[in-house]
Amino acid sequence: MARTTALLLLLPLVLTGCAGGTADAPTTGGSVSVSGSPTGSAAATIVTGTLAPYAEGATAVTYNPALAPAGAELRAILTPTDGGLTVALAAQRLLPNRGYGAHVHTKPCGGTGEAAGPHYQHTPDPAASASPPSVDPSYANPDNEVWLDFTTDATGAASSTPRHRWTFTDPPRPIVLHAERTKTAAGQAGTAGARVACLSLPARR
Repeated sequence: MARTTALLLLLPLVLTGCAGGTADAPTTGGSVSVSGSPTGSAAATIVTGTLAPYAEGATAVTYNPALAPAGAELRAILTPTDGGLTVALAAQRLLPNRGYGAHVHTKPCGGTGEAAGPHYQHTPDPAASASPPSVDPSYANPDNEVWLDFTTDATGAASSTPRHRWTFTDPPRPIVLHAERTKTAAGQAGTAGARVACLSLPARR
């Protein structure tokens, strides 16, 4: 499974010839496909999008073209793995040699970055709300949330592939790209600066 994910990340971000049908999801500026695993026991959901200013139904949105340029491409691959989940993220044509934070959030991409709501947490922080969100490292951490931070290379490309021992209990919404890498200290845990881009994920099927 890990080899399959790695191979998919090496493919061009613009999907061609993917197996399986197209999922029900926004397709403006991007695409969604579902393809079977090598064993046929699970399906990987693959989402690609090209960043552009917000439009209703868009797959990929930039909120700050200076940090997340229009025309940059994001790809997410969600793969069930033995009761868990691997969420892989790859990027092309972002700013070179720069760190970004990235997380799965709870609400769809909207006209502003704030529309995506707080981070998705497998075990929600009982003391937190959508505003202010959880900053307790007991809950805001890469095991309980999906953190996809990366640093781009000289061409603006990067990838990240965390694996979790749990799956989404609610439909995943978007991956939000942040201006900074994610902080871990108490009172700041999970924060990563401004929300600069958003990639929609399809509802669980």
